[in-house]
Amino acid sequence: MNPTTDDTRHRAVTKIDPRWSLLATRDPAADGKFFYSVESTGVYCRPSCAARLPRPENVQFHATCADAEQAGFRPCKRCKPRQSSVSAPHATKIAAVCRLIETSEELPSLAEMAKHAGLSAYHFHRLFKSTTGVTPKAYGAAKRAARVREELKRSGSVTEAIYSAGYNSNGRFYEDADRVLGMTPTNFRAGGADTKICFAVGECSLGAVLVAASDRGVCAIFLADEPETLVREMQDLFPRAQLIGGDAKFEASVAKLIGYVDNPARGLDLPLDVRGTAFQLRVWQALREIPAGSTASYTEVAKRIGAPKSARAVARACAANVLAIAIPCHRVVRTDGSCSGYRWGIERKRALLKKESQA
Repeated sequence: MNPTTDDTRHRAVTKIDPRWSLLATRDPAADGKFFYSVESTGVYCRPSCAARLPRPENVQFHATCADAEQAGFRPCKRCKPRQSSVSAPHATKIAAVCRLIETSEELPSLAEMAKHAGLSAYHFHRLFKSTTGVTPKAYGAAKRAARVREELKRSGSVTEAIYSAGYNSNGRFYEDADRVLGMTPTNFRAGGADTKICFAVGECSLGAVLVAASDRGVCAIFLADEPETLVREMQDLFPRAQLIGGDAKFEASVAKLIGYVDNPARGLDLPLDVRGTAFQLRVWQALREIPAGSTASYTEVAKRIGAPKSARAVARACAANVLAIAIPCHRVVRTDGSCSGYRWGIERKRALLKKESQA
């Protein structure tokens, strides 16, 4: 058997192991239940270790530290797997409350959640936010929003989906529908059909730019080398929406964006239709508060939103941003100040930062 085939087989076996998903999500509740080693580095870690996610083909699982060391691996200096985790019991309690929220038809009260965790309401709320990066209420809202989206895709009617997702009345759901779905429930079930999205493509110093807007505001700003790439990306984002070429008034919005790219000192004042999870919205708001000409590290942004251990989650939120420049994820850099990845290309990120520093 050649090495490549062995790696492929080991990768497949690792990815179907239930412990892999716990490792991939850095689930702190799994600490102490198993350990994993990485062949390429020669170290073993606890599941919640903040080190870069290893390749599945390089991973082995171990029941104890002794097993890992007997296999020839040394303890990670970052997560110190031999030391007992003070936060593990708390993480387990928070994980249990997360399951409670996910399985409850109605969001439990703060007192009920705190009682379930065996903590005071104040301590529980603070601990939940520091562990998950969001408040219990925001976590519950995000989970219910995800549930209603799933139910709308598979239920026989909108009413059935509303009640299956945990809403106790149609009225209560429709109060939240626009914020949760960005469109009517009927249009969402139809994959965005009949939702009107205006768009226009222009050229700026960074290449081709596409601006798309719903009736709520600008919902996408894409950058690329070729206009065709931008149009395909927009079609993927709004697969069944009614895409309409922008009129003269809309072209003015595109011109405003292009002017901002070339002269950041002018500022950007466009209404935005921002859609994302509770955590993403907090990150994106924090990014909009970083002044032009300044930068912040992923860790600094995590601290600003009250989730100091969520730097990786901040990076994922930046990568999920579809409003280039308007939500300035280009202003987030590594701790040492160097540029890291950027959805629209690292060279564009450098060019944007250079323009802003010279403005």
